[in-house]
Amino acid sequence: MNGGSHRVSDVMTRAVVAVGRKALFKDIVERMEQWEVSALPVLEGDGRVVGVVSEADLLPKEEFRDSDPDRFTQMRRLSDLAKAGAATAEELMSTPAVTVHADATLAEAARIMALRHVKRLPVVNAEGVLDGVVSRGDLLKVFLRPDNDLADEIRREVVDRLFPAPVEPVHVMVTDGVATLTGRVQDATRIPLAVRLVRGVEGVVSVDCRLTYE
Repeated sequence: MNGGSHRVSDVMTRAVVAVGRKALFKDIVERMEQWEVSALPVLEGDGRVVGVVSEADLLPKEEFRDSDPDRFTQMRRLSDLAKAGAATAEELMSTPAVTVHADATLAEAARIMALRHVKRLPVVNAEGVLDGVVSRGDLLKVFLRPDNDLADEIRREVVDRLFPAPVEPVHVMVTDGVATLTGRVQDATRIPLAVRLVRGVEGVVSVDCRLTYE
């Protein structure tokens, strides 16, 4: 990965397994097991995403197997009871699908996942056609960036811009994702901004700021 704001397209999986509306319950379970995924996009014939079937959509069939439906109608949503009797992806899927575009930032994708309580997002184009899938694990790939790459980006994008004429050289060292800044600068008001910007560099775990000022 290069420096700058990373996009979903940088980390998403492009080879995606999906199902059609008429896919049967057992086929869905088998595909999840085979591909080791927790959710599958449901597609129209043209590849447009119309929903998502997740493990949560499948579990009611087992949960309600030996239970009294009348008792659970009062305790759980009727939609769960409906899914317990569902046999196809069309009946099981959650719709409309929660999706993201390839040009979205990783922060935007993470925010959608957190707000909608999902682990994976179908990546779609402007017409809603499936381009790939991004998972929580994919978003964490930025933390695999080499320390040297992070240090170079911090120097180029933060230090050189905020402190073009420091009293003493500003040194940047990154170890295991932890960025350490040392040196003396003229403008103390820029130090908190520098910390915030360094923390915003994708792949930085934390910041140890030791900058002093004249």
